[in-house]
Amino acid sequence: MKLQGEVEDYRSSKKKEFKNFKENLVSFWDNLVVECQNGPLFDKDLFDKCMDYIIALSCTPPRVYRQVDSMTGLQLVTSFISVAKRLSTQRDTTQRQLNAERKKRADGPRMESLNNRLLATHEQKLVIDEMMRKIFTGLFVHRYRDIDPNIRISCIQSLGVWILSYPTLFLQDLYLKYLGWTLNDKSAGVRKAAVLALQNLYQVEDNVQTLSLFTERFSNRMIELADVVDVSVAVCAIGLVKQLLRHQLIPDDDLGPLYDLLIDDSPEIRRAIGELVYDHLIAQKFNISQPASKGNDSEVHLGRMLQILREFSTDPILSIYVIDDVWEYMNAMKDWKCIISMLLDENPLIELTDEDATNLTRLLFASVRKGIGERIVPASDNRKQYYNKAQKEIFESNRRDITVAMMKNYTSLLRKFMADKAKIPSLIEIIVYMDLELYSLKRQEQDGEDEYSLLVNLKRLYELQLSRPVSIEDLYRDSITILHSFRNLDDEVVSFLLLNMYLDVAWYLHSIINSEIVSEGSLSSLLSKRYTLLEELEYFLNATPEVRVGGKSGNQLACRVCNILADVWCLFRKNNFLSTKLERLGYCPDAPILQKFWRLCEQQLKISDDTEDEDVNKDYIEETNRDAAMIAAAKLIASDTVPKDYLAPEIVSHFVMHGAGIPEIVKSLITVLKKKDDDISVIFLEALKRAYRRHVELSKSDDESLKIESFLECKNLAARLAGIFIGAARNKHRPEILRIVKEGIEYAFQDAPKQLSFLEASVLHFASRLSLPDIRNILQDVQKRTENVNTDEDPSGWRPYNTFYDSLQEKCAKNEGIQDEKEGTMARHRGRPRKRQNIEGKRLFDEHNSSEEEDSIRTSDQEDAQGEGDKEDEEEDNAPLIHSLKSSSKLRSLRVSREENRGQSRTGASGRATDNLAASRASN
Repeated sequence: MKLQGEVEDYRSSKKKEFKNFKENLVSFWDNLVVECQNGPLFDKDLFDKCMDYIIALSCTPPRVYRQVDSMTGLQLVTSFISVAKRLSTQRDTTQRQLNAERKKRADGPRMESLNNRLLATHEQKLVIDEMMRKIFTGLFVHRYRDIDPNIRISCIQSLGVWILSYPTLFLQDLYLKYLGWTLNDKSAGVRKAAVLALQNLYQVEDNVQTLSLFTERFSNRMIELADVVDVSVAVCAIGLVKQLLRHQLIPDDDLGPLYDLLIDDSPEIRRAIGELVYDHLIAQKFNISQPASKGNDSEVHLGRMLQILREFSTDPILSIYVIDDVWEYMNAMKDWKCIISMLLDENPLIELTDEDATNLTRLLFASVRKGIGERIVPASDNRKQYYNKAQKEIFESNRRDITVAMMKNYTSLLRKFMADKAKIPSLIEIIVYMDLELYSLKRQEQDGEDEYSLLVNLKRLYELQLSRPVSIEDLYRDSITILHSFRNLDDEVVSFLLLNMYLDVAWYLHSIINSEIVSEGSLSSLLSKRYTLLEELEYFLNATPEVRVGGKSGNQLACRVCNILADVWCLFRKNNFLSTKLERLGYCPDAPILQKFWRLCEQQLKISDDTEDEDVNKDYIEETNRDAAMIAAAKLIASDTVPKDYLAPEIVSHFVMHGAGIPEIVKSLITVLKKKDDDISVIFLEALKRAYRRHVELSKSDDESLKIESFLECKNLAARLAGIFIGAARNKHRPEILRIVKEGIEYAFQDAPKQLSFLEASVLHFASRLSLPDIRNILQDVQKRTENVNTDEDPSGWRPYNTFYDSLQEKCAKNEGIQDEKEGTMARHRGRPRKRQNIEGKRLFDEHNSSEEEDSIRTSDQEDAQGEGDKEDEEEDNAPLIHSLKSSSKLRSLRVSREENRGQSRTGASGRATDNLAASRASN
């Protein structure tokens, strides 16, 4: 029981009602200020009495009263600052409005209203500023030196917040001096609060200039605080010194005493000083005049670290302390390959003295131990360290990296420093921390052919040859030798061998073309190189990935072979050298090789379809591979490198297959073909036949879903190709459409009724594009073909014929009805007929950059969307090209309806596919 008149301390009380007393009290006064900011706050009645009462109670002897009222008064200033900032913003806005209004008119009610509002806002801001000064002088000035350190801490913390949030009033020496004075407070908590407040102020660039006089007065005390007994204050003070260095407010000469803290007993202080040393002396982040280092940053940083270690060379233990302090922040200490290279003097940027080499071996040994989680400086409490799973994984990864770094050069290090007693002990002990099993395995691999080293060098050669020729004849011969001698090489190694051979041939051809005089020997040498390159590429055409030696996956290599073959054929296409002295360089692959090339491309197209359930990264690679393979094949047709009769129909037959990327590539190729050749009906018809043959082959399987899917692909292909001939293009290309229909009917009736489904799958879409008289002629033709045939003997076989015939009959009847209706309507109209709107003309001007071929393909997409939007088999025809770069699993999850996607794919995807194909052509 408390005696009457005795006050209970809310902080020491165990009652539940005092649990959130502080938060609730602060919240009450803040909400009160917010609610009164539009009236009672400025009436000089309520809040004047509240402030007088709070200031009076804050000066009473009972500590609890001083604590509560100090907290209340400090919160009032914080809340007043929020109101003052709002008023400042409102005043600035009103002033801008007033200035704008003055430019329009000299006076008026609007001007008077703005003037009155500006005056009222300014007066309110003066009142709120005066209220803050009243609390500061009446409460803060007395309480910041209260006997209770908690009250002093609250005052300094609040002052730091005020200066930071309302610098227009508080960022001046009148208030800053209290932060400087409390740097000498006897309480560590108060000093820490002052240091943290100053850190926040120096972080704001705009405050630095105003703080210059304060810095000059108190910087020495800030530096002294870094070496005080209290660890937390010292660590915060070191952080404050970093801020001063960042703004170059203190000279380097004043930092001498701080560097002695690198060997302090406290690990927290050592780490804080280590960070400062790294930022200021090693990385030199604060030296804006320091030019950017050229070359290896790790070697530059290690060189600066060695300069520091020279001060401790006579005492290895002190050197270890310094290394331990900086290791966490200095990544160069973890660059073990760079350290080893410096010890072996391999292309050094810095010449090492014997003293430096000794310090560097100590650094290497200490860094290796730190890297695997071992202490190099004894802990003061000698407690065992425990690491979580993630930390252990990092240490194991570091152990492997150390082992790999030591793989080639460890013996060289031992051999070089074998007679040096100062260095050899550290080097010998490193072996204890290596993964000896991995080291042994890697050494055995190095005894044979080092594929990794070969691959690295091949990549370097490839990057070099991309920019300029490398005239070393032995490189080409060595590549051939490696390919012949080691057929079990990694696919990536083989890929870069072939790429480098291709670039060598390309540069050789470039030099011959640009030479004024070409010798017979040069031509023979080039032809020999081309022959061997093609021979190697054709080897991989014959040796498919599944049967290659060792059974390694060859998808990536197969894609690379397709691309290199296409590039070589384009490079030497006959059109380039026709009727020139270099005509013998012209080359065109024969039909069997071209067929093998396409089969390899087709394998890439099918891979992603067959492995949809595998991981995302693999799907992404495979989809990229199949797009690259299709572009390689399309490039051969677009550049007239090979005849169109075989490859073009094969490519077009895949128009509606394999997701979204492939259709856009095929669409771009069709655009190019239409520009080059007015009659593409032969290609379209052959493409339809080849798609139909694939369906017939798949129909032999027992998988009913596979049969249905392949038949729908035939129908989708016909719909997409027929959709190209619409509007003006339909009339212009009537002979081509008619040819496709007639020859398609001829093909369908061969050995009837086995191939009659070709009518429904392919011919019907084109026949529907014809005019009414043409359709009637087609109906008469097919009817004559069945005059003497008993179709009832095989009803299922003749069903496609009946579907085809009935569909055309229905179209004729529908068109005749529409025509009759139009004639009746025109007969009823009298007077001058209405002028039709030239919709097509308008669209032509809106899209004047589009070619006729591109317009027809786009329009075909629109017609497909309108006429066959309810068919599920066409949902994926026109997905945007960007989807082709995502994994197949994402494609399935992000697949949307054909109707929603049609507009996007028409404008976005077609453009990108056209760019890809054009870029491929330009590269050759």
